[in-house]
Amino acid sequence: MGLNSGPVLAVFAFILWGLTPLFYHLLLGASAPELLAQRLLWSVPLLLIARLFIKGRTTWQEVWRDKQSLFCCLAGGVVMSMSWTTFAYALTHDQVLAASLGYFMNPLFSIALGVIFLHDKLSTFQKVAVLLALTGLSYQIWQYGQMPVLALIMGTAFAFYGLIRKFIRYDIMTALTMETLWLVPAAIAVTLWLTSHGESALVDATLTTRLLYALSAPATLLPLFFFAAAIKRTSLTVVGLAQYVEPSLQFLLAVWVFGEAFDDIKAVSFSLIWLGLLCCIYELIRQHWRYRHLPQASSTIIDSADKSR
Repeated sequence: MGLNSGPVLAVFAFILWGLTPLFYHLLLGASAPELLAQRLLWSVPLLLIARLFIKGRTTWQEVWRDKQSLFCCLAGGVVMSMSWTTFAYALTHDQVLAASLGYFMNPLFSIALGVIFLHDKLSTFQKVAVLLALTGLSYQIWQYGQMPVLALIMGTAFAFYGLIRKFIRYDIMTALTMETLWLVPAAIAVTLWLTSHGESALVDATLTTRLLYALSAPATLLPLFFFAAAIKRTSLTVVGLAQYVEPSLQFLLAVWVFGEAFDDIKAVSFSLIWLGLLCCIYELIRQHWRYRHLPQASSTIIDSADKSR
């Protein structure tokens, strides 16, 4: 299996995302809105350059003609910003465990949204997975007497982002570029407001701090590039399994590197959610195995049906 194979690229992308807390640990106490604004502003030139290397990319004329995809990019950008801002806040305020919990729950939220908005039918294993996740979440709320707000925002926002992306017909790099461009005015407004009110952390910051703020753009986009390449080279089943690498690494970093508290309550809650995820993983593997062993004629019929949608 070569280094440019789909599974390797997928795992590598999620490893990079999983190690992201190490980068943001250098920006402890950072302002999440300002960090988001800087990430957006620095992402624009990087995305425009990267887009030039995408073969068969959506042309600008096609972008303006497809109004549904254009406005879905606006919605996707807003939702993704909510997820990313919460994620950045968690990583820069010693709450990496909350980020891990959010992305462990994300696939289960995605399943729920599929049922509500796309009328997907749940298998028995998926029903058990959702029930276990709700039980684990409810147990934590009951014991602590408060909602895990950061984890819920991250998990649900990213799930909604995935739902919105189903209605965008641009290639992935063009879609990401348009999502970012929509939010540039807001990023400029936030930067100007913080600066004029003397609340910008960058005005009197060291060169190193300013550089770290700027590097938040490539730190976010680099794994996305590998992810985009992986999607074209492997099945969604492989990508679905690889995604659990990210929250797993974040969990290990939170507990073993950053020393965040992992008490008995969290152990029970996480264990129930992990058990639910194991049900999802088993379901993915079983479906992938069945599909690979279908007769050639059946596979052809399925492929034709998929392309006709």
